[in-house]
Amino acid sequence: MNLISGQLPWNHTLPNPPAYKSLQEDAYCDCLVVGGGMGGAAASYQLSLNGADTILIEKRAVGSGSTHANTGVLQISNDKSLTSCMNTFGEKQGVLFYNLCREALQGINKLKDHLDIDPYIFPRSSLLFASSPEDVPALREEYVNLKTHGFDTEFWEESNIASLYSFSKPAALYSAGDAEVNPFRLVHSLINKAFSRGVRIYENTEAMRYEFKEDGVICHTRVGRIFAKKIIFAMGYETQEMKKDRGALLINTYAVMTRPLKEFPKWHERSFIWETARPYLYFRTTHDGRIIAGGKDEELTDPEEREVRVRTQGRNLLTEIEKLFPESKGVELEYSWGAVFGTTHDGLPYIGPHPKYPHCYFIEGYGGNGTVYSMIAAELLTDTLAGKYRPELDLFSLTRSAKPSPLDNS
Repeated sequence: MNLISGQLPWNHTLPNPPAYKSLQEDAYCDCLVVGGGMGGAAASYQLSLNGADTILIEKRAVGSGSTHANTGVLQISNDKSLTSCMNTFGEKQGVLFYNLCREALQGINKLKDHLDIDPYIFPRSSLLFASSPEDVPALREEYVNLKTHGFDTEFWEESNIASLYSFSKPAALYSAGDAEVNPFRLVHSLINKAFSRGVRIYENTEAMRYEFKEDGVICHTRVGRIFAKKIIFAMGYETQEMKKDRGALLINTYAVMTRPLKEFPKWHERSFIWETARPYLYFRTTHDGRIIAGGKDEELTDPEEREVRVRTQGRNLLTEIEKLFPESKGVELEYSWGAVFGTTHDGLPYIGPHPKYPHCYFIEGYGGNGTVYSMIAAELLTDTLAGKYRPELDLFSLTRSAKPSPLDNS
């Protein structure tokens, strides 16, 4: 699957990433991780903490798939609001989902003290603004639900926003506990640390087919076989080529990164900014004074058409930056890209086993919070493989109903 089009932003931030050899012989392990993107990186890192005998394979180079298109926004809140989650899944399960995201963010914010390659993780707050006056009542309800369940958020009136930003909006929620990250460096730092702890990493090693046996799975590559007791598939959106999830939807999304600004606009605490409209626009900063903007989602097209759309949508996103921050007018784009992006009908990722694939588990962190979902999945699956029961996996079941709820967009 051709995942990405356009000019990619992250290679220049790690010009000489760690490299790993390809598999040249048969190998044996307790757990095979298939995929060297965010899901595979999180899983291999977590497995290394538990001392599990692990192999990771990636058919390209590590971090060269969807990781390149990841804009590095990490949030407690999700594309699906807490209010909507409570309406769809029930209060207990909705709050559980948000608590898992909060715990994952807390863990991510502590990661850089344990990694050898700095992933450029910076704690940030988030501003979620009402795209129109009609969205204010729902925003107030979301504020009440977040506060009731212990999440750190404030409801801001129009005057609060205008005093701290270059723009004015009808209302907003200002929430603490989020972060921004360099996703390319994060993937490499996690896999590099896992490698240093004994995880065997093989790049340019493609799984060609699998044999599902009573006591495990045999993965056939072009050169050798891997005999694994368990497999974690962390192939991102390419999972849909292996098995179709009825509740998954693939679309195109777009993003841009500016050149460094000489003077930064009126932007309170360099918070992450997004909106209540769906599909939404979002904005973040980088550690070296750039602006990233993303959104303009649309139906999935062939890669050639997406390549053309990158230029148009890149100009549109630059216009959106200038609308919010007029003082940034004249700033140039350095990178514009488009990519395949996955969502689910009910707003939750897919994590866990599937009855058609014995001894196997899947990480499908579909949605705007995919890095956070990958961290949640890594912990849940590592515990599961170690024999610890994690009932939270029921929430993310691959066999749950795929029927969208009428409340999904609330």
